[in-house]
Amino acid sequence: MRSTDTGENGSPQYHQANPEPMSEEEKQKERKFRKKLNQTARAMVSDSIHERVKLIVHRPDYDQKLKAEYATLSKELMPIVQEIARKTLPLLEHETSSEFERYRYYGSKFQADSVAYKDYRYFSKKRPPTESPSLVVALRVDESASMAAFGRLETAKRAVIAVYEFCQICNIPVLIYGDTADVSRLEQMSIFAYADFDKPDSNDRYRLMKIQARSNNRDGMALRIMGERLAVSPEQTKLLISISDGQPKAMDNYTGRYAITDMQQTIEEYERKGITFLAAAIGQDKDVISEIYGNERFLDITNLREFPAKLVRIIARYL
Repeated sequence: MRSTDTGENGSPQYHQANPEPMSEEEKQKERKFRKKLNQTARAMVSDSIHERVKLIVHRPDYDQKLKAEYATLSKELMPIVQEIARKTLPLLEHETSSEFERYRYYGSKFQADSVAYKDYRYFSKKRPPTESPSLVVALRVDESASMAAFGRLETAKRAVIAVYEFCQICNIPVLIYGDTADVSRLEQMSIFAYADFDKPDSNDRYRLMKIQARSNNRDGMALRIMGERLAVSPEQTKLLISISDGQPKAMDNYTGRYAITDMQQTIEEYERKGITFLAAAIGQDKDVISEIYGNERFLDITNLREFPAKLVRIIARYL
């Protein structure tokens, strides 16, 4: 469970108060990566209803203030995350060496202990010699203006901290993006790349603190971009979790049945490509979110304080 970014008790290590400024070479690499993210994202929606939407992908920076906020929010979460990881890692090692792959919808061997989960993954199948269990996680955060209400923004931040640190401990590739719509006429869709498995950085944990309540939300476009990133990843299990407090709504007419249909078609398309979707509803539109994603993909978060730990435990189930 130890990593280069955690201390002896597993808590994050916070580096020197006045870190060395980024070198010109590092700045150049960051600019090239941001340019690549923008080009890739635009290509991913080129054949969809979002083709003409003006999109910008941002790579948020971080400062000492954000580090302090991270230290405050992560302090109470880390013992919980470490405990879940402590229980998960031995199972992961067992699964890696096991002859059978568990938690499948069909297979040659019935696993009675899986019935309690009620997700129909009751079987295991013999694993080919070259196949090993693997998981990639994408976490999408709705950054619409309504996220500022009722402590939802802090809940989202605590959840992404928990997921990020769990993935670091368990060596799971993780993609954490936020999104909003209609910031300006020239920026109709904004994506915020907080953590990206193509360019992992130990400072990504501080970027997470840039998550904000901003403007509208064009959910289907965000799901398509993240779904496409997962679809081409080599991992066996691909999990995309959306944290949202409301239904889609963006200018000019991305709302109501039109937006819901787009989201449902996007989910169906990428499920055919092997991606598992989950929706965590933390706002007032839970019924609508449940309708969009379907009951089997819907997580009703009634207790916001328990949400981060619950989300990590759900991810652990897919290992």
